[in-house]
Amino acid sequence: MEIDLPIVWAGIIAFAVIAYVLLDGFDLGVGILFPLFTEKRDRDVMMNSVAPVWDGNETWLVLGGGGLLAVFPLAYATILPALYAPIIAMLLGLVFRGVAFEYRWRTQRGEFLWDWAFAGGSILAGFSQGVALGALVQGVPVANRSYAGAWWDWLTPFSVTTGIALVTGYGLLGATWLVMKTRGTLNEKSRIIATRACIGLIVAMGLISIWTPFLNAVYFDRWFSSPTVIFSVIVPLLVASCFAVLLHGIRKKRDAQPFIAALGLFVLGYIGIAISFYPFIVPGSVTIWDAAAPDSSLAFLLVGAVVLVPMILFYTGYAYWVFRGKVDPEEGYH
Repeated sequence: MEIDLPIVWAGIIAFAVIAYVLLDGFDLGVGILFPLFTEKRDRDVMMNSVAPVWDGNETWLVLGGGGLLAVFPLAYATILPALYAPIIAMLLGLVFRGVAFEYRWRTQRGEFLWDWAFAGGSILAGFSQGVALGALVQGVPVANRSYAGAWWDWLTPFSVTTGIALVTGYGLLGATWLVMKTRGTLNEKSRIIATRACIGLIVAMGLISIWTPFLNAVYFDRWFSSPTVIFSVIVPLLVASCFAVLLHGIRKKRDAQPFIAALGLFVLGYIGIAISFYPFIVPGSVTIWDAAAPDSSLAFLLVGAVVLVPMILFYTGYAYWVFRGKVDPEEGYH
């Protein structure tokens, strides 16, 4: 049986993207929540909770972006010019928060500057990712296999809404992560924030879900015609279930349950996007097969992916296992 290499690679890149969103999402969320916690001790614990894993989480971003360039060069060459501004803003945000991780612990007088760099970089990165996603969902004009739009096409009410929604979602992931990793007043305040962020995210997901089918006739047909119309019923029910599980976990003072339910909300949102997009990699313009590199290149790169992806999964899982449990407030980041 012949393997459809473009589909295989689309699956690998899709997995890398959702792995990045889920893993880097909660540590971006911790930074987004920084301004809500004014005590130095709380901020130290918050940063320590993600310090052992945050840079490893960003491996998936490199894999997804690099894989897109190597495997789907036409998609990369089309999407990047359309999203230069939000992508550059995202990278600057990631740089600021990465530097803040290292320099915050080296100074006392200027610590507040690095606190704001950590928070501002996290908010900027999250918002930029949401804007880029919204711009991609609303469509990228393509002519003669290249981007045919204007510089500011990415900035629309829909893309701004998705940017705000993603910041809210990352805030939810960060809050539920802190519920799982901390104790005391920090834990209690995180539960309150998680409840509010969850309600905000559900509202945002509902608004975007109603809005999206009217952006493109393809989306409307996908969600309201047979057989995929069944997902229009199943996905909202699963979202409501995750919402109920999350609130139940917070009310019953469970540690891991709210975080797992928050991850479930993101996975369901991602599945909705995948259903809307398929078989396009640039919605409405370029299919997976149109954008793919030659099969010989895909096969060569797949050999490396078969070795690399399990290695990343192993060391990521090992890092989380080593640093499992609650954060000790007396431990420092070195």
